[in-house]
Amino acid sequence: MLSLTLIFSAFFAGLLTFLAPCTLPLVPGYLAFISGIPQADIHDPSKRAWVRRRIFLNGLFFILGFTAIFVIFGSAAGLIGQNLAEVRIWLTRIGGVFVILFGLFMLGVLRIPFLQSEKRVHMPQWLTVGKPSSSFLIGGAFAFGWSPCIGPVLGSILLLASTSTTVLEGALLLLVFSFGLAVPFLLVALGFSHATAYIKVISRYLKWVSVIGGAFLIFLGLLLVTGNFNVLVSWGFEFFGFLEYDAILRHL
Repeated sequence: MLSLTLIFSAFFAGLLTFLAPCTLPLVPGYLAFISGIPQADIHDPSKRAWVRRRIFLNGLFFILGFTAIFVIFGSAAGLIGQNLAEVRIWLTRIGGVFVILFGLFMLGVLRIPFLQSEKRVHMPQWLTVGKPSSSFLIGGAFAFGWSPCIGPVLGSILLLASTSTTVLEGALLLLVFSFGLAVPFLLVALGFSHATAYIKVISRYLKWVSVIGGAFLIFLGLLLVTGNFNVLVSWGFEFFGFLEYDAILRHL
């Protein structure tokens, strides 16, 4: 069963992905695009309630789309880890090295060419923006976009999922990651008109998100390479002791 520390790490990674410098500033534009709402209607006070409902609904299906793909990724990573149980210790250490490299990339210390090129999925002509089903498919396509912002964190979580003992654990880990990305995304969709103004203010500080994210990945990678990830788990049990998480697990 996943430890609470691992769950928190995955959620924090999802939150970092949302706050990444090339993710957060684009969120309002993403929401407006997938909702298919004309710019004039967005600023029309008489249509505010209709705009809010449409943006929220399409935002929700967009989230479901990328969550479905991330869970599939996590299941595949967990399956790999399950079938390589005999060499899991080496798989963990190798994964830790890559996580450290991803962290150095986020800090701007290291260049990784394949992470610096974004894979864009061109929308087919039959896809109509503004429909929940279309937003679901666009969300799935977003999950495949391997950009400099999403790539390092998502890659690290997938490597962590590959060290899981079961397919279910790998899927759950990516579900938690998706939740960390989805919650603030949905909050922006709920308060679209106000959120846009706040995002413009916050954007000037987003460079520090890359610094925090890079440091977080390097720390995580070092624990994996040295085989001390259990130390983080034990800290988590102590820090979250008031939740009696271990007692909950015994009853499951």
